[in-house]
Amino acid sequence: MIGVEEQIELIERGVVDCISRDELRKKLERSLATGVPLKVKAGFDPTAPDLHLGHTVLLQKLKHFQDLGHRVIFLIGDFTGLIGDPTGKSETRKALTRDDIARNAETYKEQVFKILDPVKTEIAFNSEWLGKLDSFEMIRLASELTVARMLERDDFKNRFEGGKPISIHEFLYPLIQGYDSVAMKADVELGGTDQLFNVLMGRDMQRSRNQEPQIVLTLPLLEGLDGVNKMSKSLGNYIGITEPANDIYGKVMSVSDDLMFRYYELLSDRSTEEISELRKGMEAGNLHPKSVKQKLARELTARFHSDSAALQAEQNFENVFAKNDLPDDLQEIAISAREDIWLPQLLLETALVASTSEGRRMIKQNAVSIDGEKITDMNFSVKPRGDIILRVGKRRFCKVNFS
Repeated sequence: MIGVEEQIELIERGVVDCISRDELRKKLERSLATGVPLKVKAGFDPTAPDLHLGHTVLLQKLKHFQDLGHRVIFLIGDFTGLIGDPTGKSETRKALTRDDIARNAETYKEQVFKILDPVKTEIAFNSEWLGKLDSFEMIRLASELTVARMLERDDFKNRFEGGKPISIHEFLYPLIQGYDSVAMKADVELGGTDQLFNVLMGRDMQRSRNQEPQIVLTLPLLEGLDGVNKMSKSLGNYIGITEPANDIYGKVMSVSDDLMFRYYELLSDRSTEEISELRKGMEAGNLHPKSVKQKLARELTARFHSDSAALQAEQNFENVFAKNDLPDDLQEIAISAREDIWLPQLLLETALVASTSEGRRMIKQNAVSIDGEKITDMNFSVKPRGDIILRVGKRRFCKVNFS
C-alpha cells in the first residue's frame, strides 16, 4: 500500500467535499500501520436498467480506492429504491415494484464490473438489514430527525412552499440511507454533491451510536454532452455505458475542448500528471485538440467494450467524419409501408431515436437528413420509395428499404 499523502492526492482528485481531511489522514495512517483496509461504500438505487457516464464518476472513485488496496462495497439500494430518492425532485417519485428493482439490480451488477475489479468488489443489498427492522425500530429511527431540519433541504422546502405534496415516507429516505452506514460500519461513503445531506446523515447516526464517523466524499455531477446540464437520459445529453462502441466513441469526440478535460479528470485512468501534460501540450499548440480527445474516446470506448472495438470505432469515425463516407457496417432495415410515414415515427421505428418527441427535437435542431438533405419540417412525411439513407446527428445512420 502506498504512502498516506500519495493516497490522499489520488482520493481527492475531482472531489468537491471531503469531510474531513484530517480524519481521512488519521484513518489512512491507521490502515497503513495495521494493514487493515478502509471499508468504502457507495450506494446506487436500481431505479433504471442502464448506467451512463454520469453514474460512473462514483465508480471511478471507488476504483481509486480499490487500486489503493482498500475494501470497496458497491451497495445496491433494493430497499431504498422502493421509496425513491427525493433528492432534487419537484414531486414524489413513482414507486418501483420489487420486480423492477430486482431486474435493474441484475443489470447493475453486470455493468459495474466494466470499471471495478469483480474479484475485489463486494456487492451488498441494503434490504439485508433494512428489511429486518421492525415497526418499533423504524419509529425510533424516524425520531432522530425533525421536520424542521428536513425542510432545510431545498427540494422539500420548494415543494412545501409551492404547495406540492411531500409524502411522509420520503422523509425516511435520508434516515435509512444513514442507517446503511451504521449497519456496514463504513469508513468512507461517496456520493454526488446533491447527496451531501444524505451522506452526512450517516456520519451523524454513526456518531450517535458510538461508531467512528465515516469520511464523506462528494463528487460533482457530470455535465452532459451539451456542457451545461447534468448528464441525463431524459435530456438526451448522455453517453450510456452499454451503447455500441461507435456511439460511445463518437459522442466523446463531440464534447467541447473544455468539457473534455472535465471528463479526463473525473473518468480517466490517466494520472493527474499525464492529464496536465496533455492540457499544457494543447495550450502550447504542440498537441492538436482532436488528438487529445481521441485518447479519451479510445480509453472510454475500450473500457466498456475492448481495445480492438475502440480502434475499430476510431477508424469508423475517421471514415465517416474525416472522409464524409458512410460507415462500412451501415445498418439496413426493411419497412413495409404503402402510405406516407411521418418522419419522427420513421426515426422511432428505425431506432435512431428513443421517441417521436426526440425525433421532433432532432428535426428542430437541423440534425436529421434524408439522402444528405436536411429536413427542418417536423410535419414532414416520407414517401415509401426504394432505399433511403436516414441520418440523425453525426453518429446515427440507417439505410431504409421500403417494401
